[in-house]
Amino acid sequence: MNIKQLEVLRTLLSTGSTIATAKAMGLSQSGISRLLAQLEADLSLTLFARDKGRLIPTPEAVLLARDAESVLLAVDRMSGHAEDLRNGAAGPEIVRIGLPSSMWENFAPAMLIDYVRDFPGVRIETFFETTTAINKLVGERVIDLGFLRMEGEIGPGIDVERVATGKSVCVVREDHPLAKLEEITVKDLRNVPLILIGRQRPNRMALDQVFKKAGVKPMVKIETHTNSSACAYVAHGLGVTIISSFYANLYRHLPVVARPFVPQATQEFGLARASGAPLSIAAQALSDALKREIQLSQKID
Repeated sequence: MNIKQLEVLRTLLSTGSTIATAKAMGLSQSGISRLLAQLEADLSLTLFARDKGRLIPTPEAVLLARDAESVLLAVDRMSGHAEDLRNGAAGPEIVRIGLPSSMWENFAPAMLIDYVRDFPGVRIETFFETTTAINKLVGERVIDLGFLRMEGEIGPGIDVERVATGKSVCVVREDHPLAKLEEITVKDLRNVPLILIGRQRPNRMALDQVFKKAGVKPMVKIETHTNSSACAYVAHGLGVTIISSFYANLYRHLPVVARPFVPQATQEFGLARASGAPLSIAAQALSDALKREIQLSQKID
């Protein structure tokens, strides 16, 4: 017994003839007769009496047609739900994503503009955290996706796809004397007020070693914990900062410029998800939206 046979039963009861049923279903009359015969054989019941070319439904056919209608309605609902899922009209109640704190101001809203239009039935929850915290949230399956800097060991049970890279740059106010240089070295920063990302982070510890090796004592004026705040401080003339070009590119709207910092280091960024847990259509679409926004934000005019 299959769906097509049930459709034949329903339509025959409605039209009363194989000719009309064939026309309604887009099949041949012989095809309708074959499907009906198969259904009667599968059920071991006579569903229609044949009288001078006419089909007369038996009481059993009328009773079973009610069940067939319920099954076909359920199939229609399932097909409609599947279409809604594909088109973003429905989906999981919520999709959760973790992003670095520096991406809340411009990047995240730009990423979501088209997404919320395409997936009106999905609620998004954004977590703005450090790489360590995002790593943990993905591992514990609190969030579906997490954008993080690929540094140190990635937690067990986590898959990470590299989606972006960056180079060390020195961000200075556009009218700062250092803005005239094509690249900025450690020695160029002697006695220059610095705005550095907080201590104890791997990239900051590596930067401290760079200054130490060059024999330059950094003049740390401000310590902060987000790249966004570091760039904002630079824009207000409070000092200069050294960050990844990935983040510097997110703040090109500020009155600042970025110059390669020598010695230069490379940073890699990835999109993390729990291993062995396929993403829903809505979560995969959000992953794609993030990747598109990365390409746009890193594009140099």
